[in-house]
Amino acid sequence: MCETGGPAAGLPESGSGGGAQDGEADRKSGGSGSALFASLLEDSAEDLYENAPCGYLSTLLDGQIAKINGTLLGWLGHRREDLVERRRFADLLTVGGRLYHETHFAPLLRMQGEISGIALELKAADGSRLPVLVTSTVKKSADGQPLLIRTTVFDARDRRAYETELLRARRESDLERERLQRLNATLQRTLLPPALAPVPGLDVSAYYRIASADLVGGDFYDLFGLTPGTWGLFLGDVCGKGAAAAAVTSLARYTLRAAAVYDPVPTAVLANLNTVLNQEYQGHDPRFCTAVFGLLTPDGDGGFEVTLAGGGHPPALLMRADGSADYLPTPGGQLIGVIPDAHFATTRVRLEAGDTLLLYTDGLTEARTPPDGERFGDDALLGLGRELAPTTAAAAVAHLTGLLDTFGEGLDDDTALLAIGVPLPGTEGAR
Repeated sequence: MCETGGPAAGLPESGSGGGAQDGEADRKSGGSGSALFASLLEDSAEDLYENAPCGYLSTLLDGQIAKINGTLLGWLGHRREDLVERRRFADLLTVGGRLYHETHFAPLLRMQGEISGIALELKAADGSRLPVLVTSTVKKSADGQPLLIRTTVFDARDRRAYETELLRARRESDLERERLQRLNATLQRTLLPPALAPVPGLDVSAYYRIASADLVGGDFYDLFGLTPGTWGLFLGDVCGKGAAAAAVTSLARYTLRAAAVYDPVPTAVLANLNTVLNQEYQGHDPRFCTAVFGLLTPDGDGGFEVTLAGGGHPPALLMRADGSADYLPTPGGQLIGVIPDAHFATTRVRLEAGDTLLLYTDGLTEARTPPDGERFGDDALLGLGRELAPTTAAAAVAHLTGLLDTFGEGLDDDTALLAIGVPLPGTEGAR
């Protein structure tokens, strides 16, 4: 029968000295473990240098290679004995790289003591090229004297491939943009008349300035014959840009011409366009425009009777032969295409010899002037008209064309100009 409470067989009793022996064994084991750990650290440091994920290179101040790691040797396909104390760092570079090293890299390194992230190409043993990013640091002694140069080399092949792909994508994007711009330019030309109808006894000039080659604008104008002795003209601006605005522009141009043949009264022409836009563009995507429509009729005394109807459009500018200038307001004219029963206002004026009438879109007055970026505005345009008067249609448009050039990036909307003038007797254009 076994007794409880005694020492287990085969195990030392408490206080028998076994604990001291075990402690001594642990110390011996710990000592050998520390040595092994130190040895492993030493091996790891050397292995880390030799097989690092980047290249390491140490050179003397004249560039002679003193040490190089296995990673860089593997990239280049060289043997250590072929490079150490036999070659210089510059010898590993391509011709262009050596030139850059001598003229930029080395001088900057001497002046700054370090240089980082420089893109170079190394020449491998088989003649192939290895794109790399190089960082170099000058190691100095305790008293600040330069001793050697330590260089880290990063493989940039993946980065070069990414940059090449990025460059290819950018070239394709540029080509696509050029195609789009050509398409936009072609479409823009179809939205403008190829030539304005000649009107005996009247000078006519027009100009269209696009704000962006990437987007089709919505400005439009035209001058055309209606009946013998009567001509119609219009100028307008569709809300928005791009393909949607171009569709409305095309619809507006052909509607105005067709409506003028059906009923040439200016307010009736604009009312027809208003009806069409209300019918075609309803619901979540409404479309509207501003426009001026006019009738030109010679009065038999060398002048012209002009009847203008406006729908939300900036007023025409009249520059007189006596040097005065003022707007021809059409108050109360509403936007075209917004409401079914829009109201349009009419004004009448007689153009005499030396008078010029200018129609324009708000891209001109809304432009921002350098250097402060202030809005050019209606008052500035009126002041300019008074400076120009008396003038001709061609001269007025030419002056405004030059003005648009000065706005630069401040011109962020398309601008259309249409000027008509009665020439003075004896001048070109007079009949």
